[in-house]
Amino acid sequence: MEDELKLLQKQIMTCQRCLLAGYPIQGPPIFSGNADARLMVIGQAPGRVEAGQTLKPFSGSAGKRLFRWFGQVGWEEDDFRARFYMSSVTKCFPGPNKSGRGDRAPSRKEQRLCSDWLEAELMLVDPEVVVPVGKMAIERFFGRNRKLVDIIGARFQIDGRIVVPLPHPSGASAWIQKPEHQALIQRALGHLAEVRESLDL
Repeated sequence: MEDELKLLQKQIMTCQRCLLAGYPIQGPPIFSGNADARLMVIGQAPGRVEAGQTLKPFSGSAGKRLFRWFGQVGWEEDDFRARFYMSSVTKCFPGPNKSGRGDRAPSRKEQRLCSDWLEAELMLVDPEVVVPVGKMAIERFFGRNRKLVDIIGARFQIDGRIVVPLPHPSGASAWIQKPEHQALIQRALGHLAEVRESLDL
């Protein structure tokens, strides 16, 4: 599967769908990992730091918080990046928000334009564990009508995979600041710790 995944990644790198549709995306597609990865993290979209500086998923301020969470599970960042797959619902930085604060959220159409890339990644990597991070990634598995409080802190079995959702780790997120929601995050990290131990991840 490694050759097939490398071919897919080359195709993603040359994709022009959103540009041709008139969306102001910036920078190259951002993802990382190999076909033998047993865990996949799926975020919303790369941010300006990922697209303009590091070219690595989850390497901006939100990524730092995400890896602090993973540190509680027992995963060190360098080892995690080397062994697991990291991608997103949309692969390119969508550009800044018109208000000048934060990043623009990819539209539903952009998500649809990019959706088959993610589905192909899931098929070729075929991870045992998926960690969707943020509402957009969570919607891929649970639809649009589920509330985060009903999903964060729980462990699911979907399409033969263990799925443990996490909220978006942005510092601007009011959701993760609430004590009752922080307790749900800790419960989710507890599930990941159990998965890490049981599957020797």
